[in-house]
Amino acid sequence: MLNPDLHLSPDIFSKTAPRAALRDGYGEGLLEAGQNKQVVVLAADVEESTRVQAFARLHPDQYIEVGVAEQNMASIAAGLAVSGKIPYINSYAVFSPGRNWEQIRTTIAYNNANVKIAGHHAGITTGADGATHQALEDVALMRALPNMTVLTPCDSIEARRLTTQAALIPGPVYIRLQREKTPLLTSVQTPCVIGKSDVFWLPKTKKISVVLFAMGALTYQALLAAKELEKLRISAAVVRVNTIKPFDVKTAREWLVKAGAAVTIEEHTVLGGLGSVVSEVAGQTHPVPIEMVGIKDVFGQSGSAHQLLQAYHLEPADIVHAAQRVIKRV
Repeated sequence: MLNPDLHLSPDIFSKTAPRAALRDGYGEGLLEAGQNKQVVVLAADVEESTRVQAFARLHPDQYIEVGVAEQNMASIAAGLAVSGKIPYINSYAVFSPGRNWEQIRTTIAYNNANVKIAGHHAGITTGADGATHQALEDVALMRALPNMTVLTPCDSIEARRLTTQAALIPGPVYIRLQREKTPLLTSVQTPCVIGKSDVFWLPKTKKISVVLFAMGALTYQALLAAKELEKLRISAAVVRVNTIKPFDVKTAREWLVKAGAAVTIEEHTVLGGLGSVVSEVAGQTHPVPIEMVGIKDVFGQSGSAHQLLQAYHLEPADIVHAAQRVIKRV
């Protein structure tokens, strides 16, 4: 059942549930953060796609259009940060952090510069743009960097809140954003703290069979799967992970111990992302069998979001099957 203490949206499972893209929440969060005049926004000729156009219009003195120059954008932002500004840099995730990873590493992370990096259009559901525009490795790239915080909001509301919170913590932050509209899972009353995972779905019985760890927009798919598992008399919990780094080890270990089996769900390669993080925690604190639902070491392809979720086995039925498999391994 949905955790009643978290004030989640009552319409989560309704076919008419309101939907919004994570990037829309990010744009709203920028407007809030921009009330601080030290906040500066930079974009690489994609101001509409990254939803920074409203900020540019309302705060022209705090906006810099650098053109198609992601590497320069990262270096400029690093200079602004060490000068006391709080820059947010914006492009598609395949280009930032994809193209400018070395500049992020050397000018931002190495200097612990206070730069916020928004990686837009991440994941497989970028759709028809195909493999060249589908960032499936970005979390792995960014969590490997010292000093880097990595955020993976689950819906538009959480994206807005994490965007504003990012301005309040020192050091570099990566915010992963997906393009497709997704159901609103949370509300303004839902806990949303950097570095703290929350249990969105609670088992109805004391005996729990499996814990589902989900990040980003696929948190919705995990909740649908938990509902189906309940119908099959399989007791599950769903842990929403909005921060890959620093990871909430305490909550993860607590539910690994309770369940004894886990499934990780991510719109990202299973190499170096959420599956890897949970496996590291399990291996170090409480080893249990784990199944990973994610991209299996392949590139993306063109197609609609729905077609791609099917093709890469990221739908609720795939999560249910993974849960059934991992329980047999206990």
